[in-house]
Amino acid sequence: MPRISSFYGIIIYMYFKEHNPPHFHATYGEIEAEIAIDTLALLVGKLPPKAMGLVVEWASQHQEELMKNWNNLRKDGQWFAIEPLQ
Repeated sequence: MPRISSFYGIIIYMYFKEHNPPHFHATYGEIEAEIAIDTLALLVGKLPPKAMGLVVEWASQHQEELMKNWNNLRKDGQWFAIEPLQ
């Protein structure tokens, strides 16, 4: 489970050969959510509103990179880190 990025106590992960739709996992403490890459909609789980806002802000700036990681992880397991929210 590659750690793609982290910021403000939030950790962003993607799994190898994950199921569709394209998404990423965000954890904040013990809380976890799955967020769609294309719409940034919450798919599963929950995050506190402030953390969810930060995740959506970050993901909106990195959607293209998130999709590249998604495709690479499904194809050959390659991935790269994405800059944290500044």
